[in-house]
Amino acid sequence: MIALILAGGGGTRLWPVSRKDNPKQIGSIVGGDSMLSTTYYRLRKSFEPQDIFVAASADHGPAVREQLPEMPDKNLVLEPCRRDTAAAIGFALLNVARKRPDETFVVINSDAHVRDADAYHRAIRAADALVRANPGRTALIGIRPEYPETGYGYIKMGEKAGGLADGHEVYEVEQFVEKPDLVTAEEYLADGRYLWNPTLIVGSVSDFLDLFAKHLPEHHFLFMKMAESFGKEDEEQTVSAYFERLPKVSIDYGILEKVSGLLVLPAEFGWMDIGNWRTVREVMAAAGEKNTVRGKLVEVDSQDNLIFAPVGKLVAAVGIEGLAVIDAGDALLVCPLDRAHEVKRLVEMMEGDEELRGYL
Repeated sequence: MIALILAGGGGTRLWPVSRKDNPKQIGSIVGGDSMLSTTYYRLRKSFEPQDIFVAASADHGPAVREQLPEMPDKNLVLEPCRRDTAAAIGFALLNVARKRPDETFVVINSDAHVRDADAYHRAIRAADALVRANPGRTALIGIRPEYPETGYGYIKMGEKAGGLADGHEVYEVEQFVEKPDLVTAEEYLADGRYLWNPTLIVGSVSDFLDLFAKHLPEHHFLFMKMAESFGKEDEEQTVSAYFERLPKVSIDYGILEKVSGLLVLPAEFGWMDIGNWRTVREVMAAAGEKNTVRGKLVEVDSQDNLIFAPVGKLVAAVGIEGLAVIDAGDALLVCPLDRAHEVKRLVEMMEGDEELRGYL
């Protein structure tokens, strides 16, 4: 089995620390190590270096190599430009298929926090065993929700699918649900049939590439054109030219929501998507602390805040509650933690303003 780490995202909800030249997965946001490095060395408990692949932007190739020196160069799959997760996963599997088309794989996002690494690895092994025992089928790992989260997509479990997979129950996937409002998320939690969707996909390399032919034929056509150039002198130029033509489509919308017969294993290993400043605070927060601080803070009547400041800068606060105060030196973000997902809107506004693009 191979592990495919997706590390090509922009991390726009973690602006102003996450930038185009230093996105969240290769920068230091939670702890001293990058999210990518933490993810890689978590996987090393069950995978050898030759079995871990990383899909990243070509612009960030040098940084990835520096952070993961033991990973073989051929296991770094560089995307010429960003074309969303369907392109990233398909192109990476196309490269894996050069030598290992019959392998199984698991897709891993580089920005996830995991509290229980042992349970995490057990779930991956169980999904691998399930896929091997059911040729042609793809499995997902879903997370039993701990609270009514509105920032995640959900998987609705259908009927049970046979027996257990290494101790894990197995269900048919009935439905994918977009990010709900709070009332709906509370209903999902009470219902018990809904799982958080961390996009942990387990399947066969060759079988999953066949799904592109069926559900994303334009992607598949362009992938086949790229494959024709593999090993030739013009490979890099040809791949880049065809890759830029790939439509921007997520793997969920482009393939997973269209596939019949998907299986899902419910699991619990303390998973959290570090996707915005609220989740950063949840990961960093120590029990009983008044505020979560990276840097130096002096405060009066202030609580439940995330303070993130450069070394040597003092943040002083009076009477604030539930805020993210993020100082990146040249840019300052202040927003309620419960609206942290909206930071992406600020980035989109700056992308359309020539004067502000330099802050991205």
